[in-house]
Amino acid sequence: MTLSRSTSPAGQRRDVTPPAPEDAGGREPDDEVCRQVLQILALIGDKWSILVIGQLRNRTLRFSELHRAVTGISQRMLTLTLRQLERDGLLSRTVHPSVPPRVDYALTPLGETLLDSVAALAEWATTHRQEINSNRRHYDATHSPQTQP
Repeated sequence: MTLSRSTSPAGQRRDVTPPAPEDAGGREPDDEVCRQVLQILALIGDKWSILVIGQLRNRTLRFSELHRAVTGISQRMLTLTLRQLERDGLLSRTVHPSVPPRVDYALTPLGETLLDSVAALAEWATTHRQEINSNRRHYDATHSPQTQP
């Protein structure tokens, strides 16, 4: 599989891969399935996507409400995250004809299917955070820059 590079309108480089032909059995080749799954997981596993999905779990929110709720995200990163989630069909964007225009974001039924998985991941991180922090401290103490070859 050959990948070419392209630049998006926002100036970001992205991979552009032509669609893979199906094998003789009508199935997609395994490497194509893996590539697609990795792309989806990269989006879903992104910290901003997870936080946005979590904020939309109970209600529709406006851009400014999401920006306040997702601590540390820039307006530009929130815009990019929302566009990608909308593109993938995980959230809907509704523009209300008003002055100024009002835009609401909500999870789609497909986006709602992620909630259990995101909640389970958050619960796992909460349950194991102290153990992981302890492991990190131990690793950092035994692998200090002075002891590295």
